[in-house]
Amino acid sequence: MNMIIGKKQIILASLVVGLGLAVYVNYQFARTDGDLTATGALANDKNYGDAQLVDANDPTVDDIDGEAYFAEAKVTRQRSRDESVETLKNMMASADVDPDIKAEMALKATEIAKSIETEGKIENLIKAKGFEDCMVYYDTDNVDVVVKTEGLEADQVAQMKDIILKETSIPVENISIVEIS
Repeated sequence: MNMIIGKKQIILASLVVGLGLAVYVNYQFARTDGDLTATGALANDKNYGDAQLVDANDPTVDDIDGEAYFAEAKVTRQRSRDESVETLKNMMASADVDPDIKAEMALKATEIAKSIETEGKIENLIKAKGFEDCMVYYDTDNVDVVVKTEGLEADQVAQMKDIILKETSIPVENISIVEIS
């Protein structure tokens, strides 16, 4: 089988890699925006009921207005997703795209849709447990939860982690929970 790689395929592959890199960088900046303090890693005993909590007296967390954070985070997350989906749609609509690359892009679009669905489901289940508001950032390796509360108890952390473990295959040590009051 003789496969010739042309300029169009190289350019398209470069654009796909660039798009993936842009989405990853945007996700990383969105996660660290606002100087939030992430929770520490759990001990080796894997008992997720004994999770480490974010220090409620940390001034970087106290200075953040919870409602403003959640409103801005939701807009930023939606804008990022819309840009990714639009780029994928434009590339899929191009007649010059190789069928193998179109199949890859279709898988990526499916992955984005699954991620959106999983985040929404986890957010709704956590809100159903009595939390006023929360944001979930889910990818194949990590789940980060930002929750609005006046202080997390160990049993509440355990409930959230239990929800995440039931909905994903993420290991417990890759789950972080941050509270904003």
